[in-house]
Amino acid sequence: MADNIKLIIAVVLMAAAITLFYTYAEYSTLLRVLGLLVVAGVSLFIASKTTIGSTVLSYVRDTNVEVRKVVWPTRQETVQTTLVVILMVMMVALMLWGVDSLLGWGVRALTL
Repeated sequence: MADNIKLIIAVVLMAAAITLFYTYAEYSTLLRVLGLLVVAGVSLFIASKTTIGSTVLSYVRDTNVEVRKVVWPTRQETVQTTLVVILMVMMVALMLWGVDSLLGWGVRALTL
């Protein structure tokens, strides 16, 4: 029950912040954005104190750990892979053009 109340408070805060952001359009955009960011931070903090929020935070932490484990390709590997993909796309395009031309020639021969 307490989790539901916290989530409702977080959602109401965000909805109020967004409404006020657009309601007070005559004020500085910088101030409105800063206010919106502060309220978003407070809403996220409140939501993170629920069971669902702690589960989401745990998931985000775990994904960050996994991203750090990824071995990213070097620039040379990326360029080489890109060139191979471009070459294969050109080869398949030529093959499809050839098959299309052959089928077009066959249909024209049959219909004339």
